[in-house]
Amino acid sequence: MASTTTTTTFKPLGEAPRDIDQIIAQERASSLPSFNARVAHRLGTALHTRLLTFLAPACIHIATCSTPPHVLYHATTHDGTALDNDLWIARKRASVIRFGASTWRLHVKYEGDEAVFAGKVGGEANAGAYAIHGGGVPVYVRGCEWPVAVCVVSGLKQWDDHMVVVEELAGVCRALEEEQEREGGK
Repeated sequence: MASTTTTTTFKPLGEAPRDIDQIIAQERASSLPSFNARVAHRLGTALHTRLLTFLAPACIHIATCSTPPHVLYHATTHDGTALDNDLWIARKRASVIRFGASTWRLHVKYEGDEAVFAGKVGGEANAGAYAIHGGGVPVYVRGCEWPVAVCVVSGLKQWDDHMVVVEELAGVCRALEEEQEREGGK
């Protein structure tokens, strides 16, 4: 029986911006034309495929902004992930929902200073519920001021967690736009 293994070539990630305005523009640049379970699965699959080219194991999580969250996609890439990844995901997701910003933007805004951030969220007792480490990214739909979902990656360096989500979200957004154009031209 022939093997049908598909390999994806490693593609380096771009550098995460360190300017707040650039990060905000980056977050809004990939506002999707629509969002549903199929789009979430498409994004999750794109992330999974890309992350398989990295040696580090990672977790991918996509859920609505509702409480409790409606989980639309959750997967790991390689052996070696742990419950700790899921705890980071929960903290990153909570930060995106509370502040309407990527966790990388929060990291840059607070210069990675957990103590200053803790003051913002009401002290040390509350700080453990949130994270200012990159990897949590809001998912927007055009015409909607607030995010409709949160996409989180945990497992790489925090700036890479951020960039892999941003880059794959942009790719899915472009593909959806192209599909809409083709369908509109029929």
